[in-house]
Amino acid sequence: MTRYALAINTGRCMGCQTCANACKMENNVPMGMLWNRVVVEGADCFDGAAGEYPHLKRNYLALTCQHCENPACEKVCPTGATYKDELGRVEIDYEKCIGCRMCMAACPYNVRVFNWADPVRDPEFNYGNKNVPVREKGVMEKCTLCKELTDKGETPMCVRCCPVKARTFGDLDDPTSEISRLKDSRSVRLLLEDKGTCPQVFYYE
Repeated sequence: MTRYALAINTGRCMGCQTCANACKMENNVPMGMLWNRVVVEGADCFDGAAGEYPHLKRNYLALTCQHCENPACEKVCPTGATYKDELGRVEIDYEKCIGCRMCMAACPYNVRVFNWADPVRDPEFNYGNKNVPVREKGVMEKCTLCKELTDKGETPMCVRCCPVKARTFGDLDDPTSEISRLKDSRSVRLLLEDKGTCPQVFYYE
């Protein structure tokens, strides 16, 4: 079997947001929406700092769909629009999505976004990978692990474009893969592990 996963080195991440912008361009994500974002842990505003002056620090945390083994979003979807595919990715069938936003409420990671209005893009055309479906008003969207690329055995755009090589993509079911070796040899962190969702995105330093 194949179980795609993503590893993020928080010690290398410098908060440049290249991953977020690369994802946005590749996947034709509308203005005002992000599938990937980088936040500062403990900060109370975007790109802020944690602590009190002069003892401030920035620990960057890249957030995206965790492609959970036991996804809460899938359990609550009334139409089967959210599903776990044969490669271990959590995906959305936009034709089945009725916009109820139950998945958005169930996801503990706050990584799903909803098209409340007709999507706006600047420039005013569909950019990015021509094979990525265009999402319309009334449907949910999120990271797909660049399905159109990874279906062909290629690497997600966020991984390709990271200037400090803080991201590793691969198959956890392949014991010889770099991501398997990372998970076996490092002390890794899973977000909200107590929720029982078993994320397939993990963090290490």
